[in-house]
Amino acid sequence: MDVNSHVQQLRKKHEALSNEVKEAQRSPGSDDLHISELKKQKLRLKEEIERLSA
Repeated sequence: MDVNSHVQQLRKKHEALSNEVKEAQRSPGSDDLHISELKKQKLRLKEEIERLSA
């Protein structure tokens, strides 16, 4: 797998996590710890995307 396709995959995962976070935040019984973990995963993906894109 080349770098560009890997970055594209990471962006798709990042977007999916964004949607999951938004959905969890809208849910009245959502777990703050779970949302926090999702946000951490998003941040790690973002950092990896930036590292590979540089």
